[in-house]
Amino acid sequence: MVSNPPQECHRPGLLKQQNKSHKHGRHRSKGSVSNALKGKVSVKTFTKKARHELKREERRNQALQLRLKKRDETLTRKRSLGGSATAPFLVAIVSLNEGIDPVGALELIKQADSEAVVTYSAQGNVHISVPRFKQRFALVAAPAPWAGGLHGCLDLLKVADFAVLLVASSGRDALCPGGERLLLAALAQGLPSVVVATTDLQSVPPKKRQDCRQQLQRQVARWLPGEKVASLDKTGDGLALLRRVGGQKRRAVAYRDSRPHLLAEALEFVPDDAGSTGTLKVTGFVRGLPLSANGLVHIPGWGDFQASQIDSAPDPHRADARARPEDDPVRLLQAADPAKQESLVSENEPDPMEGEQTWPTAEELALAEDARREARRVRRVPRGTSEYQAAWIPDEEDADDDDGSDGGDRMNVDEAASGEDSDAGADRDDGEDCETVTMTESIADVQRYDEKLDLSEEQEALKKMKEAHMDSMFPDEVDTPVDTPARVRFQKYRGLQSFRTSPWDPAENLPRDYARIFQFENFHRTRRSVLKASRDNDDAVLPGWYVTVHVRGVPQHLWASRPASRPLALFGLLPHEHKMSVLNVMLKRSAGCPDQQPIRSKEQLVFHVGCRRFRACPVFSQHTSGSKHKYERYFQPDATVVASFFAPICFPPCPVLVYAEKKDGSQELVATGSVLSADPGRVVVKRAVLSGHPFKVHKRSAVVRFMFFSAEDVAWFKPVELRTKYGRRGHIRESLGTHGHMKCVFDGQLKSQDTVLMNLYKRVFPKWTYEPFVNCPPSARPADGMEQDGQ
Repeated sequence: MVSNPPQECHRPGLLKQQNKSHKHGRHRSKGSVSNALKGKVSVKTFTKKARHELKREERRNQALQLRLKKRDETLTRKRSLGGSATAPFLVAIVSLNEGIDPVGALELIKQADSEAVVTYSAQGNVHISVPRFKQRFALVAAPAPWAGGLHGCLDLLKVADFAVLLVASSGRDALCPGGERLLLAALAQGLPSVVVATTDLQSVPPKKRQDCRQQLQRQVARWLPGEKVASLDKTGDGLALLRRVGGQKRRAVAYRDSRPHLLAEALEFVPDDAGSTGTLKVTGFVRGLPLSANGLVHIPGWGDFQASQIDSAPDPHRADARARPEDDPVRLLQAADPAKQESLVSENEPDPMEGEQTWPTAEELALAEDARREARRVRRVPRGTSEYQAAWIPDEEDADDDDGSDGGDRMNVDEAASGEDSDAGADRDDGEDCETVTMTESIADVQRYDEKLDLSEEQEALKKMKEAHMDSMFPDEVDTPVDTPARVRFQKYRGLQSFRTSPWDPAENLPRDYARIFQFENFHRTRRSVLKASRDNDDAVLPGWYVTVHVRGVPQHLWASRPASRPLALFGLLPHEHKMSVLNVMLKRSAGCPDQQPIRSKEQLVFHVGCRRFRACPVFSQHTSGSKHKYERYFQPDATVVASFFAPICFPPCPVLVYAEKKDGSQELVATGSVLSADPGRVVVKRAVLSGHPFKVHKRSAVVRFMFFSAEDVAWFKPVELRTKYGRRGHIRESLGTHGHMKCVFDGQLKSQDTVLMNLYKRVFPKWTYEPFVNCPPSARPADGMEQDGQ
């Protein structure tokens, strides 16, 4: 008997589908499930696509580690200020009303605690050590911005850890107009943690005190939402204010925290042998990032300098009264290394012979011959045709091309030097009828008012407003000159098939000023590497140390013209921030500016970029994405633009304030923003729109006039594409006559009321108008007798 071989049964693999078991009612905890598995892991666990997913215990452990890390960072940052061995809390006392004196508030805070140790620095800064808080504070009264101290007040707020803003409660307004302008500028440049206080609440009758406090709180909430107004009338209020400052969370200011800085506690100037320059010894607490003697330092209003060395100075403001400054010897912390120190060279020296044509060498001729042989093309030609004759025979694909396909090619047309900016807007004076009004003022009042009025400034402002209004109604439209050929007037312009997609070489026809600047291969990558290297600098002086920085090469006239009451701040610059480049900043008109007049492009403005102040004439362009950006002739009140100008490199994030100077020397905040990049390759394209009117219309074709006034101009601009205000597109077919009439063909039926337009483009470059020194605006009240700021 023969038996059949046994059949092999199917054995399921490891990836067999496992259905859910029947729910029998018993609950198995995760512990019982893990015990039943005994460490076995399903093979499906290794075949998951999302292998980065963590288990519950791993996620919990990771969250715990992140929480502990953030807690340590917060504690380290909190303990880095105010302790006995660290830098004190730097508090700036700023008055936002002319009727409040910050010195009086400072005297009240000094008497807050009888056990507190009060010391004074050489610059007048008040240091208070409070034993009950185990903290110490450095208080500085900011100069009044309406009395010529605008720059000094802004410089103090740049380095301060806290700001005590003093407002009035007895008057009608808590902030005066000068205080509002200062607060608006401080908010734009980065305001530190604030405490709002009032010093005259006791002068209000008790029955009206609560209503006055509520009204004051509503006025402050317009500027600082969520900030409660504290009272500063008694000595107990001063102690509560110090407690609030010491326990309040510090607000981060990105541009300040990413650079080393210090406020001068003591200054000493040692002249050099020549006498024109000297060494300035600045003593203070290092804050922010570590300060290196090999890097450059910047003093606002004075410029960039090199540091020769950094010494340790004895701290005279210690909380421990038993410790004496003489116990700490002065020692050298870091000396500048000439091999590693940053250079003060800010501009590149262009070679005038660079780019000149020279006779090629034998090696270059051999390489050119090899390249020519490799570039030879094999083609079929008649027998007996030479190589020279074969080069003139077109290919089959070239012969099939349409002759009219070049209608969208761009064409170089340029603007004459004499009429470069004449298309910014024509002065169109419309005749207006005069109206008789009844004057109620006396003759003396009228004459007194006319004496304060600058008629030329009024006429210039009216002309600018008219031109800006015409530019907003008819954007970029210019009139074709009758006496000058259009091919000469617009010879620097070119036509583009598409503003968005048509190519434009950023290195094409650059002016000579571009040879003096520096450019990064990748700006954002360099910024990340520079910021990372500045945080990891182990050879520099750490924050919190009381040091003396020796700044060499300081002009003696700057030291002699400096007011004694003005605070002096010192900033450490990051690498490459001294070199010149094209700085692009994003700007928006200031909401608190009372004068919302349009700003013309290439108009001189005062810029506050981080810790720098300078004058420049920017070129405005639209804030858009893409390779090309449209030039804006006017900075309209409700617009957001990008201003491009030559200035030292500054790595973002960094705030920007823009002031407009008037004829009397006063400055008015007109725009705020931030640094976008330092990129000379940003292509700013100016558009000129030529308009014509249909004379005869027949279906898709029309005779257009008033765009050109000669047949030569029509032939010159024939390759440029036309468009209409109703969305039609077309091109020039031929010229009719000798007076500029032309026959055009469009892609649809043309309406008789339509307008034919031609867009021409040219690139705009900023001018080298950088001025590093800016005077502080004069006092609004010359009779005060207060000292004005210098450079």
